[in-house]
Amino acid sequence: MCLIVFDWRPEASDGLLFTLAANRDEFLKRTAEPMHWWDDAPGLLAGRDLVGGGTWLGMTRDGRFAALTNYRAPKEMRADAPTRGTLVSNWLSGDHGIESGAPLDYLLQVAQDGDMYNGFNLLVGDWTRRELAWYCNRSPAEPTLLAPGTHGISNAVLDTPWPKLVRKRAELAQALAGEARPPLATLIGLMRDPHVARDDELPATGISLERERALSAAFIDTPDYGTRGTTAVQVLAQNGRLSVSALERSDDNGSHRVVRPGDFERSFAFDIA
Repeated sequence: MCLIVFDWRPEASDGLLFTLAANRDEFLKRTAEPMHWWDDAPGLLAGRDLVGGGTWLGMTRDGRFAALTNYRAPKEMRADAPTRGTLVSNWLSGDHGIESGAPLDYLLQVAQDGDMYNGFNLLVGDWTRRELAWYCNRSPAEPTLLAPGTHGISNAVLDTPWPKLVRKRAELAQALAGEARPPLATLIGLMRDPHVARDDELPATGISLERERALSAAFIDTPDYGTRGTTAVQVLAQNGRLSVSALERSDDNGSHRVVRPGDFERSFAFDIA
Protein backbone atom coordinates (compact mmCIF):
# COMPACT_ATOMS: atom_id res chain seq x y z
CA MET A 1 0.00 0.00 0.00
CA CYS A 2 1.74 3.14 -1.16
CA LEU A 3 -0.74 5.99 -1.13
CA ILE A 4 -3.44 6.54 1.48
CA VAL A 5 -5.56 9.64 1.98
CA PHE A 6 -8.11 9.69 4.76
CA ASP A 7 -10.45 11.96 6.67
CA TRP A 8 -10.89 11.40 10.41
CA ARG A 9 -13.81 12.84 12.40
CA PRO A 10 -13.80 11.09 15.79
CA GLU A 11 -16.37 13.49 17.28
CA ALA A 12 -18.99 12.80 14.60
CA SER A 13 -22.32 11.84 16.16
CA ASP A 14 -24.08 11.51 12.80
CA GLY A 15 -22.33 11.38 9.45
CA LEU A 16 -18.97 10.10 8.29
CA LEU A 17 -16.57 9.15 11.03
CA PHE A 18 -13.83 7.92 8.71
CA THR A 19 -13.27 8.10 4.96
CA LEU A 20 -10.33 6.51 3.15
CA ALA A 21 -9.08 6.08 -0.40
CA ALA A 22 -5.92 4.04 -0.93
CA ASN A 23 -3.78 2.50 -3.64
CA ARG A 24 -1.74 -0.65 -3.14
CA ASP A 25 1.47 -0.56 -5.17
CA GLU A 26 3.51 -3.73 -5.50
CA PHE A 27 5.69 -5.77 -7.83
CA LEU A 28 3.43 -7.39 -10.39
CA LYS A 29 4.91 -10.85 -9.87
CA ARG A 30 4.03 -10.92 -6.15
CA THR A 31 0.88 -12.97 -5.74
CA ALA A 32 -1.99 -11.82 -3.55
CA GLU A 33 -5.67 -12.40 -2.92
CA PRO A 34 -8.20 -9.57 -3.21
CA MET A 35 -10.26 -8.36 -0.26
CA HIS A 36 -12.28 -11.15 1.35
CA TRP A 37 -13.39 -12.51 4.73
CA TRP A 38 -10.56 -14.68 6.03
CA ASP A 39 -11.46 -18.29 6.85
CA ASP A 40 -8.72 -18.60 9.49
CA ALA A 41 -9.57 -15.32 11.24
CA PRO A 42 -13.36 -14.92 11.42
CA GLY A 43 -14.51 -11.33 11.23
CA LEU A 44 -11.36 -10.11 9.42
CA LEU A 45 -11.86 -8.46 6.03
CA ALA A 46 -8.72 -7.81 3.98
CA GLY A 47 -6.69 -8.76 0.97
CA ARG A 48 -3.86 -11.20 1.55
CA ASP A 49 -0.23 -11.28 0.47
CA LEU A 50 0.43 -14.88 -0.58
CA VAL A 51 4.19 -14.47 -0.16
CA GLY A 52 4.43 -13.07 3.38
CA GLY A 53 0.97 -14.06 4.58
CA GLY A 54 0.02 -10.64 5.93
CA THR A 55 -1.97 -7.81 4.43
CA TRP A 56 -1.70 -4.13 3.53
CA LEU A 57 -5.16 -2.90 4.62
CA GLY A 58 -8.03 -4.45 6.50
CA MET A 59 -10.81 -4.12 9.05
CA THR A 60 -12.90 -6.27 11.36
CA ARG A 61 -16.54 -6.69 12.30
CA ASP A 62 -15.83 -5.32 15.77
CA GLY A 63 -14.40 -2.06 14.39
CA ARG A 64 -10.65 -2.49 14.22
CA PHE A 65 -8.75 -1.11 11.23
CA ALA A 66 -5.14 -1.02 10.01
CA ALA A 67 -3.20 -0.06 6.91
CA LEU A 68 0.47 0.00 6.01
CA THR A 69 2.76 1.68 3.49
CA ASN A 70 6.42 0.99 2.87
CA TYR A 71 8.93 3.75 3.58
CA ARG A 72 11.13 4.37 0.54
CA ALA A 73 14.77 4.02 1.53
CA PRO A 74 16.35 1.64 -1.00
CA LYS A 75 19.84 1.73 0.52
CA GLU A 76 18.45 0.54 3.87
CA MET A 77 16.52 -2.49 2.54
CA ARG A 78 17.43 -5.81 4.14
CA ALA A 79 16.48 -9.09 2.49
CA ASP A 80 16.38 -10.85 5.89
CA ALA A 81 13.91 -8.40 7.50
CA PRO A 82 10.57 -9.88 8.64
CA THR A 83 7.50 -9.20 6.52
CA ARG A 84 5.73 -5.96 7.40
CA GLY A 85 2.25 -7.14 6.43
CA THR A 86 1.90 -9.17 9.61
CA LEU A 87 1.92 -5.90 11.57
CA VAL A 88 -1.50 -5.25 10.04
CA SER A 89 -2.87 -8.78 10.31
CA ASN A 90 -1.67 -9.21 13.91
CA TRP A 91 -3.68 -6.19 15.00
CA LEU A 92 -6.76 -7.26 13.09
CA SER A 93 -6.68 -10.88 14.23
CA GLY A 94 -6.03 -9.95 17.86
CA ASP A 95 -2.72 -11.83 17.81
CA HIS A 96 -0.82 -9.13 19.68
CA GLY A 97 -1.13 -9.65 23.43
CA ILE A 98 -2.28 -6.09 24.17
CA GLU A 99 -4.67 -6.37 27.09
CA SER A 100 -5.99 -2.83 26.72
CA GLY A 101 -6.86 -3.38 23.06
CA ALA A 102 -5.89 0.25 22.43
CA PRO A 103 -4.37 1.22 19.06
CA LEU A 104 -1.69 3.38 20.64
CA ASP A 105 -0.61 0.60 22.99
CA TYR A 106 -0.25 -1.74 20.03
CA LEU A 107 1.95 0.74 18.18
CA LEU A 108 4.08 1.29 21.28
CA GLN A 109 4.65 -2.46 21.36
CA VAL A 110 5.51 -2.53 17.65
CA ALA A 111 7.95 0.35 18.14
CA GLN A 112 9.96 -1.67 20.66
CA ASP A 113 11.17 -3.88 17.79
CA GLY A 114 10.63 -1.37 14.97
CA ASP A 115 14.26 -1.41 13.84
CA MET A 116 14.09 -5.07 12.83
CA TYR A 117 11.76 -4.22 9.93
CA ASN A 118 12.40 -2.42 6.69
CA GLY A 119 10.84 1.05 6.70
CA PHE A 120 7.08 1.35 7.14
CA ASN A 121 4.17 3.57 8.15
CA LEU A 122 1.47 1.84 10.17
CA LEU A 123 -1.99 3.28 10.70
CA VAL A 124 -4.02 1.48 13.38
CA GLY A 125 -7.50 2.28 14.61
CA ASP A 126 -10.50 1.20 16.60
CA TRP A 127 -13.63 2.90 15.34
CA THR A 128 -15.69 1.97 18.41
CA ARG A 129 -13.10 3.63 20.66
CA ARG A 130 -12.85 6.47 18.12
CA GLU A 131 -9.07 6.19 18.21
CA LEU A 132 -6.70 6.28 15.27
CA ALA A 133 -2.91 6.11 15.73
CA TRP A 134 0.16 6.30 13.48
CA TYR A 135 3.76 5.14 13.71
CA CYS A 136 6.69 5.21 11.29
CA ASN A 137 9.82 3.26 12.16
CA ARG A 138 11.97 5.70 10.20
CA SER A 139 10.68 8.79 11.99
CA PRO A 140 11.99 10.22 15.27
CA ALA A 141 8.36 10.75 16.32
CA GLU A 142 6.85 8.37 18.85
CA PRO A 143 3.61 6.53 18.03
CA THR A 144 0.81 9.06 18.32
CA LEU A 145 -2.97 9.36 18.32
CA LEU A 146 -4.18 11.42 15.38
CA ALA A 147 -6.28 14.53 15.78
CA PRO A 148 -9.28 15.14 13.51
CA GLY A 149 -8.45 16.19 9.98
CA THR A 150 -7.62 15.09 6.46
CA HIS A 151 -4.28 13.35 6.14
CA GLY A 152 -2.14 11.42 3.70
CA ILE A 153 0.59 8.80 3.80
CA SER A 154 2.76 7.71 0.91
CA ASN A 155 6.29 6.30 1.17
CA ALA A 156 7.56 8.89 3.63
CA VAL A 157 6.26 10.04 7.01
CA LEU A 158 2.67 11.19 7.55
CA ASP A 159 1.68 14.22 5.44
CA THR A 160 5.09 14.57 3.74
CA PRO A 161 4.19 16.95 0.88
CA TRP A 162 4.97 14.78 -2.12
CA PRO A 163 2.97 16.07 -5.12
CA LYS A 164 0.60 13.11 -5.42
CA LEU A 165 -0.16 13.13 -1.70
CA VAL A 166 -0.87 16.86 -1.62
CA ARG A 167 -3.08 16.58 -4.70
CA LYS A 168 -5.11 13.57 -3.56
CA ARG A 169 -5.50 14.81 0.00
CA ALA A 170 -6.93 18.06 -1.38
CA GLU A 171 -9.22 16.20 -3.77
CA LEU A 172 -10.55 14.05 -0.94
CA ALA A 173 -11.24 17.16 1.14
CA GLN A 174 -12.98 18.74 -1.85
CA ALA A 175 -15.13 15.65 -2.42
CA LEU A 176 -16.24 15.65 1.22
CA ALA A 177 -17.00 19.37 1.07
CA GLY A 178 -19.16 18.81 -2.00
CA GLU A 179 -21.15 15.83 -0.72
CA ALA A 180 -21.94 14.62 2.76
CA ARG A 181 -21.19 11.08 1.64
CA PRO A 182 -19.40 10.79 -1.71
CA PRO A 183 -19.96 7.49 -3.54
CA LEU A 184 -17.21 4.95 -3.01
CA ALA A 185 -16.80 4.74 -6.78
CA THR A 186 -15.96 8.46 -6.80
CA LEU A 187 -13.19 7.86 -4.26
CA ILE A 188 -11.87 4.95 -6.33
CA GLY A 189 -11.80 7.12 -9.45
CA LEU A 190 -9.98 9.87 -7.58
CA MET A 191 -7.05 7.52 -6.91
CA ARG A 192 -6.73 5.98 -10.36
CA ASP A 193 -4.91 8.99 -11.72
CA PRO A 194 -1.80 8.40 -13.89
CA HIS A 195 -0.65 12.04 -13.81
CA VAL A 196 3.08 12.35 -13.03
CA ALA A 197 4.71 15.28 -11.25
CA ARG A 198 7.07 17.75 -12.87
CA ASP A 199 10.74 16.90 -12.45
CA ASP A 200 11.32 19.95 -10.26
CA GLU A 201 8.62 18.67 -7.84
CA LEU A 202 10.06 15.20 -7.40
CA PRO A 203 11.52 14.05 -4.08
CA ALA A 204 15.02 12.54 -3.99
CA THR A 205 14.70 9.12 -2.40
CA GLY A 206 17.75 7.35 -3.80
CA ILE A 207 16.28 5.99 -7.03
CA SER A 208 16.81 7.10 -10.63
CA LEU A 209 15.05 10.18 -11.99
CA GLU A 210 13.11 8.00 -14.43
CA ARG A 211 11.88 5.77 -11.62
CA GLU A 212 11.14 8.74 -9.37
CA ARG A 213 9.04 10.23 -12.15
CA ALA A 214 7.06 7.01 -12.71
CA LEU A 215 6.39 6.57 -8.99
CA SER A 216 5.14 10.16 -8.64
CA ALA A 217 1.78 9.14 -10.15
CA ALA A 218 -1.06 8.24 -7.82
CA PHE A 219 -1.78 5.32 -10.15
CA ILE A 220 1.54 3.72 -11.09
CA ASP A 221 1.95 1.61 -14.23
CA THR A 222 5.40 0.26 -15.12
CA PRO A 223 6.35 -3.10 -16.69
CA ASP A 224 7.35 -4.67 -13.36
CA TYR A 225 5.70 -2.61 -10.62
CA GLY A 226 2.54 -0.63 -10.18
CA THR A 227 -0.82 -0.04 -8.57
CA ARG A 228 -2.41 -3.43 -8.03
CA GLY A 229 -5.68 -2.24 -6.56
CA THR A 230 -7.63 0.65 -5.07
CA THR A 231 -9.73 0.57 -1.91
CA ALA A 232 -12.32 3.03 -0.61
CA VAL A 233 -13.79 2.82 2.89
CA GLN A 234 -16.44 4.82 4.73
CA VAL A 235 -17.52 4.46 8.35
CA LEU A 236 -20.88 6.09 9.03
CA ALA A 237 -22.20 7.08 12.45
CA GLN A 238 -26.00 7.09 12.52
CA ASN A 239 -28.55 6.68 15.31
CA GLY A 240 -25.89 5.53 17.73
CA ARG A 241 -24.59 2.84 15.38
CA LEU A 242 -21.53 2.51 13.16
CA SER A 243 -21.70 0.95 9.71
CA VAL A 244 -18.90 0.23 7.25
CA SER A 245 -18.92 0.31 3.47
CA ALA A 246 -15.90 -0.80 1.45
CA LEU A 247 -15.17 -1.12 -2.25
CA GLU A 248 -12.07 -2.59 -3.85
CA ARG A 249 -11.22 -2.33 -7.52
CA SER A 250 -8.42 -4.73 -8.35
CA ASP A 251 -6.18 -5.12 -11.38
CA ASP A 252 -5.95 -8.83 -10.56
CA ASN A 253 -9.02 -10.70 -11.78
CA GLY A 254 -8.51 -13.48 -9.25
CA SER A 255 -6.06 -15.50 -11.32
CA HIS A 256 -3.03 -13.57 -9.96
CA ARG A 257 -2.46 -11.99 -13.35
CA VAL A 258 -2.51 -8.21 -13.64
CA VAL A 259 -4.97 -6.89 -16.20
CA ARG A 260 -5.13 -3.23 -17.23
CA PRO A 261 -7.40 -1.44 -16.79
CA GLY A 262 -8.56 -3.18 -13.64
CA ASP A 263 -12.28 -3.82 -13.42
CA PHE A 264 -12.49 -6.64 -10.88
CA GLU A 265 -14.59 -5.21 -8.04
CA ARG A 266 -15.70 -6.44 -4.64
CA SER A 267 -17.96 -4.50 -2.29
CA PHE A 268 -18.78 -5.09 1.36
CA ALA A 269 -21.12 -3.54 3.91
CA PHE A 270 -21.62 -4.42 7.56
CA ASP A 271 -22.58 -2.99 10.92
CA ILE A 272 -19.91 -2.88 13.60
CA ALA A 273 -20.78 -5.28 16.37
